[in-house]
Amino acid sequence: MAYALVTGASKGIGRAIAVELAKKKYDVLLVARSEDLLQEVAAGIRAQYGVQADHFALDLSVVGASEQLLQWCDKNNYTVEVLVNNAGYGLSGRFENYTLEEYTAMMQVNMNALTSLCYVFLPRLKKLPQAYILNIASSTAYQAVPGLALYAASKAFVLSFSRSLTYELRKTTVSVTCSSPGATDTDFVNRANMQKKTLKVAERFNMTPEAVAKITIKALFNKRTEVITGGINKFGAFLSWLMPKKFTEHMIAGIYQVR
Repeated sequence: MAYALVTGASKGIGRAIAVELAKKKYDVLLVARSEDLLQEVAAGIRAQYGVQADHFALDLSVVGASEQLLQWCDKNNYTVEVLVNNAGYGLSGRFENYTLEEYTAMMQVNMNALTSLCYVFLPRLKKLPQAYILNIASSTAYQAVPGLALYAASKAFVLSFSRSLTYELRKTTVSVTCSSPGATDTDFVNRANMQKKTLKVAERFNMTPEAVAKITIKALFNKRTEVITGGINKFGAFLSWLMPKKFTEHMIAGIYQVR
């Protein structure tokens, strides 16, 4: 039996993606740090959609977490057909506001764990008649973001890596899609320690996790290389390409209050 594995699945976009996959009758494997939240989400999915839902509480910032996850799948004979790398978070403010250890942990989740999961699962995915990798980036991947500098850079990595992987796997049965959401009504802003002015701007353009998940999963099964969710976010990415970089960086710096 084939499963869809979703990281960061306890809430927000990850939870919404798991639900969207369950609606399509995929059995799901839910991964996040919180055992209690995962149990709640898994029970809800089983009850409402009549599919199998198992969970594994795991901190992806720990080195070797991807191998632990692979071993768990092997132990339980779970065949992963859809790999969703959604787990990630940001830290807002000036670069020097956080410790190197805090940044290293963030990069471990946003980039290293995602890369490692693609690497360890790819040989198995290639053996299937059809398989999918979905990497969640961000609309910040399309420009430098003063005040969210390292987060944006990590998501630029996800976008670039995903596009390259798409090309390399074009003659295989594995399809790779990168989704780049913008402002979404999740707990991201709280963990990122965003200031009130920034929150007010974001609230004007917020999408629901469910709307993001619906667009994202449609793009995944249509085998699109990348998708930016929401018209305003697509327009923003276009402006970032069109306008001088110093202009967009100055404008964004004002939003994040780092001038």
